[in-house]
This record gives sequence, structure tokens and C-alpha cells, in this order.
Amino acid sequence: MKRLAVVLFNLGGPDRPQAVRPFLFNLFKDPAIIAAPAVVRYPLAALISTRRAKAAQANYDLMGGGSPILPQTEAQAQALAGALAEKLPEIETRVFIAMRYWSPLVEETAREVEAYTPDEIVLLPLYPQFSTTTTASSLTAWRAAYRGGGRVRGVCCYPDAGWLVDAHARLIDETAARAAPGTRMRLLFSAHGLPEKVVAAGDPYQAQVEATARAIVARLAPDWDWRICYQSRVGPLRWIGPSTDEEIRRAGQEGLGVVIAPIAFVSEHVETLVELDHEYAALAAEVGCAPYLRVPALGAEAGFIAGLAATVAATLERAAGMAPAGAFGCPAGAAKCARAGGAA
Repeated sequence: MKRLAVVLFNLGGPDRPQAVRPFLFNLFKDPAIIAAPAVVRYPLAALISTRRAKAAQANYDLMGGGSPILPQTEAQAQALAGALAEKLPEIETRVFIAMRYWSPLVEETAREVEAYTPDEIVLLPLYPQFSTTTTASSLTAWRAAYRGGGRVRGVCCYPDAGWLVDAHARLIDETAARAAPGTRMRLLFSAHGLPEKVVAAGDPYQAQVEATARAIVARLAPDWDWRICYQSRVGPLRWIGPSTDEEIRRAGQEGLGVVIAPIAFVSEHVETLVELDHEYAALAAEVGCAPYLRVPALGAEAGFIAGLAATVAATLERAAGMAPAGAFGCPAGAAKCARAGGAA
């Protein structure tokens, strides 16, 4: 039988208290995060990770001492493997996990895939929207690490893929149904932010987040009041906005409750379980924004997994290289788009 390796990329997260500082060091030493020569970047990463470790650990303590992102991704991988076994019974398929900043790291997974000796490889980021700081960083690490054989194809993004949009819309409808009839609500699409200078340099992430939100709204009831906002800002740089906390305050001032949907995250982790469920929930209570309803991350939602499986099958039918799943085309100014070399 022909052998297929599907490699799922995600950021990873510390699985125990002792892993918090080295996880942060791996994050900040990435040139996609801090664009400086290694002689500057490594000492800076060591300083930042040391200073932030205590505060970060407090957040992970709220989740039992570590991030659940690996078991969540393992559940997605297992579900995807099952779906592919049904969809491609003539192919022996294994689904691998490659985390960017904590185990199993990309380099570890590359060795596992090499040992598997696949005929075909599909690189599948669990980042729906492409960014130089996520997908491109993972792909760069993979290309530097992998030395095995097999024909390689990749999915760069899927911001408006119908199966992604439908899965989000179902979860939003289910969450919104918890509000009392007649309650005035606003739908907030919350995504991880980026510094403005990253987007100005041609990163297509913001345009893709906007495409995801527009596509989801088109699937929902036509009377939704909705906004896009961005969370997780760190450091002194100007970040894209509006910020999620600003939009929660605005909703409170206008006497609205919110349904908040994490549309750039497909797994539960610190940004959802701490920022959304603790910090922003507390802010909503403080400013009178009620009810505050949080849509779960997609996880192993059946439609989402089925869409990933269909995307893998379709990817096997096309030429090598990176391509999106869905109809989205990056805007002309997106010089860092995967097709324009951003995933090199």
C-alpha cells in the first residue's frame, strides 16, 4: 500500500510547570516573532522568558499546571486518522503532530516521519488563517528539519473553506441559544492579534481573519450585530485592533451582551481558557456586559474533521506546493502570502 503522512502543525504549549520558561524561550527565539540576528535574539529571548515565566505560570495554574493543547491536538489527529481511513482505504495513513515551541517539536516529528518512509506527505497547519508568525514559521522549521523522501504538498490556509465556516456557525448558534429570548446580543469574533508593522509588511493574516468572519456571518441569521476584535497583545508595539477588551467595554456601554467566538484558534489553550474564560469574563461582569457567552474552539467537531479529511484527499490530487483550501485569494498587497514566498 502507498503510505501517506499527514503532518498537523500547531504552536504547542507547556505541559508542566517546569516547561513554562523553556517554552517561552523557544517562542521568543523564533525569528518570525523577534526579527533580530541570533546574537541579539537569543539573549533577548532568555531575558523575556525569565521575566514572564512567573506570570505565565499563574495562567497555566488555572488550567491545572499546563496547557491542554497537546491532548486536544492528539484528539484531532486521532479523529482525522479515522476519517482518512474511511475516505482513503487504499492508502496507509498516519497522522503526525508537529508543535513549533514545545514537544513534540517539529524536529522530533521530522525524524518520526522519516522513519515511516512515506510516499506522500501532506503538511496541514491547524492555523486556519495564514501568518508569517504561525504557518510560515512552522513550515520553515519543517523544511530545515526533514531529510526523508516522499512527495510533499501543503495547505497554506483555509479561512473561508465551507466546512470551517459551517462548523463555526453551528457552534455559534448553539452558544447563542443559551441567551434568554429577546436579549440584545453582539457577536464578537476574537482572534490573536499581531503588531501593525507585521501586517504592513505584507502578512495576510488580518485580511484572512476578516474573510473568515464575513463568511460565517453569511451563514448565520441576517440580523446579527457583529464585530471583529483582537486579543493577546504584548509589548510596546502598536497592534491591530480594535482590541477584544475595548469591544467588551463598548458592548457594556451599549447595554448589550456578547457571544464571543475564537475564530483563529481550533484548540482550547491559554488564550481561550484563561483570557476569554477568566480575564474577559471578569471584565464583562465589571462593565455590565451580560450575558457573556463563549463559543468553544472547534476541537474535534465532526464537520471540522470531515473538512480536514476532504482537504487532505483533495491535496493529494494536485501538484506539489502550497495552496489554500477554499476560494480565498490574498489581496494584492499581501507580499508575505504563502504563494508569494511567505511560506518559504
